[in-house]
Amino acid sequence: MLLARGHEVVGLDSDLFLGSRFGDQPIIEVPSIRKDIRDVEANDLVGFDAILHLAGLSNDPLGDLNPELTYDINYRASVRLANLAKETGVRRFIFSSSCSNYGAGGDDFLTEESPFNPVTPYGRSKVMVEQDVSRLADDDFSPVFLRNATAYGVSPFLRFDLVLNNLVAWAVTTGRVYLKSDGTPWRPIVHIEDISRAFCVVLEAPVEKIHNQAFNVGRTEENYRIRELAEIVAQTVPGTRIEYAPDAGPDKRNYRVDCSKIQRVLPQFQPRWDARRGAQELLAAYQQVGIRVEDFEGPRFKRIAHLKELLAQGKVDENLRWAAHVESPIVF
Repeated sequence: MLLARGHEVVGLDSDLFLGSRFGDQPIIEVPSIRKDIRDVEANDLVGFDAILHLAGLSNDPLGDLNPELTYDINYRASVRLANLAKETGVRRFIFSSSCSNYGAGGDDFLTEESPFNPVTPYGRSKVMVEQDVSRLADDDFSPVFLRNATAYGVSPFLRFDLVLNNLVAWAVTTGRVYLKSDGTPWRPIVHIEDISRAFCVVLEAPVEKIHNQAFNVGRTEENYRIRELAEIVAQTVPGTRIEYAPDAGPDKRNYRVDCSKIQRVLPQFQPRWDARRGAQELLAAYQQVGIRVEDFEGPRFKRIAHLKELLAQGKVDENLRWAAHVESPIVF
């Protein structure tokens, strides 16, 4: 999407999940730096106008694997990156934050002014980045914080540890829409394509409109209780039924988010997806690939299991850095 809009793009990634390629989704090659976010140097950033920062341990189970490591990667490395960016003249720093910042937010709609109440290392790390990086803002350095709703949708490195992606996968492979919580928590959801649209729009917006601000990314009408998403999936995947795990209980993560600000400030942001259409897209993709339970519950696609396997095989060390003897990531 960035290339289509005329931008020059360079990637930076440690490639921990290179072995998690989904199907034959096309990947557009761009110049890329294979480096851990913790090891970025000033020379890596010279000449860039903007950084879109999405690197990190990407969800709550990963954050719980080693909370201190989560703070090291998600928090300290992010703040260090922002400082380096400012020092080297990068004017825009767009941070992929999260609605997990709101954590145990209750049933009322939450705006960007609502208090933070994170309940996981992942959520807390995002809050800490926002707080520290916002202090760096000045006339020459403009950070923006995109608090994405829970992502879903088909992509080349599709994640199955996201609620809608996961529910459709269970339905397709087992005939059960399998819920691991009691289904009562609220969760806002947003398609990965619409998240990408938000980044593009913010990148191109006049600085004075977005400078040092946070935006909830999604659509206000796309807040659902988890059980409502399960019902949509059951209606989408023929012959399926909803089933609750034996230990399904309440989830402390419960937040309902008002996303009106981004469209009010940036009316060019026009999200196109909803949960029902997303479930239909996922169903078609899973059927085409022939996804199996052992794929999305095992180390190929389940992020926490993938990292544990890399650790067990000695391919990464306890700090999730590639071992010296591993010249390039293994593609499964």
